[in-house]
Amino acid sequence: MGLTNVYVKVGKGKKAIDVEFLVDSGAKYTLLPEKFWKELGLEPIDEASFVLADGTTITRKISEVWVEYAGRGRTVQVILGEGNDEALLGVLTLEALGLMLNPFSRELLPMRLMLA
Repeated sequence: MGLTNVYVKVGKGKKAIDVEFLVDSGAKYTLLPEKFWKELGLEPIDEASFVLADGTTITRKISEVWVEYAGRGRTVQVILGEGNDEALLGVLTLEALGLMLNPFSRELLPMRLMLA
């Protein structure tokens, strides 16, 4: 098993920053660390509980932000990290960008979009 890290442009309005994310194909949601969402001035729009891999339940606030990678950009929901939460790029963001993680090469590739 390997790890894949990518730099993604994250922005709100005219402000954008590059953030290094761990691509987590086992995570549905993208998590943006506290220092980055505060720098962008994001405001929470909702709150949800999440179960971690070890069974622990945590509650985090949610917001929306523009993400851009390899010329593809979309507005997506992100979990607003707290404390030492790490930057994770989840599959819902990858799908919104039309990307998938190739498990063999560990690179992000365009996905085959299906209407079914």
